[in-house]
Amino acid sequence: MKFVDEVTLVVASGHGGPGCVHFRREKFIPKGGPDGGDGGRGGDIILKATRGRRTLFHFRFKRQFAAPKGQPGRGTHKTGASGSDLVLEVPMGTVVRDAESGRILVDLSEDGQVWVAAAGGQGGKGNLHFKGPLRRTPRFAQPGMPGEEKNLKLELKLLADCGLVGLPNAGKSSLVAMLSAAKPKVANYPFTTLTPTLGVAYPNNAEPFVVADIPGLIEGAHQGAGLGHRFLRHVERTRILVHLVDAADLPEDDPLAPWRVITGELSSYAQTLAEKPCIVVLNKMDEPGARENADRFTSAPGAPEPVFFISALTGQGVEELKNELAKRLG
Repeated sequence: MKFVDEVTLVVASGHGGPGCVHFRREKFIPKGGPDGGDGGRGGDIILKATRGRRTLFHFRFKRQFAAPKGQPGRGTHKTGASGSDLVLEVPMGTVVRDAESGRILVDLSEDGQVWVAAAGGQGGKGNLHFKGPLRRTPRFAQPGMPGEEKNLKLELKLLADCGLVGLPNAGKSSLVAMLSAAKPKVANYPFTTLTPTLGVAYPNNAEPFVVADIPGLIEGAHQGAGLGHRFLRHVERTRILVHLVDAADLPEDDPLAPWRVITGELSSYAQTLAEKPCIVVLNKMDEPGARENADRFTSAPGAPEPVFFISALTGQGVEELKNELAKRLG
């Protein structure tokens, strides 16, 4: 499932500067002829895809952008300065449409890919260009060409940055609700979530990121048990996995069993999932017996490191987890 963020922008490139009407006037050269320079070119509006952006959140408060216009030409053949280009950074996976027709204009899917959204107007020609045998003293110049103005609709089809995995009823929906403004269905029984839920987390002093609640996996998911293949495809699209384990419900003989089930299913489905960065989180630390179970989990041979301890219900440790995810996503 892809997260789609949308925003409509009004962009206007710069007008070209007007050409100059000027005549060469120097001592001993009383009739030097026209020497008006051309106007400068208007600045372009450029969209650039970058890894440094993950959402369209930075367009929340400003939706209109205008590039500088070109400067007028000057005498002695001097061309006016061109307006500087205005570069707007967007996340990779941004689809740009014409806001009126809905027609797709470009799909910015690669890091560093650029697209000129609105081209600056050409500068007007100075009167130098209009001199001829029948017009030796042209007293006019060409005005600059107008820039372009467009209404653009940006759609971000972004794969989730973080995917929450774990056995059914591990608390993934509660954690998504605590990390973001998403409102997934939360109940104390398995398979509450039947489709992935996406939310946007806003850490302090960091770029927002998208978190996905992947429906509960079960043993045999890689062979299609439950809706295994369907769910595992969603896991494959995320950048970081958050493996949620119910600390209040760990087997006495093997506290690592719930963690092993999910890691085994991931590696059996695709080796790339086994190699994907993963953070292990023990949830429901507010419940009775969870602290003792957590100690057994972390001290068991082969236990993963590091392990975060949270309660998605009370919010304990959630802010620290959010900041750690933002740090790893860079």
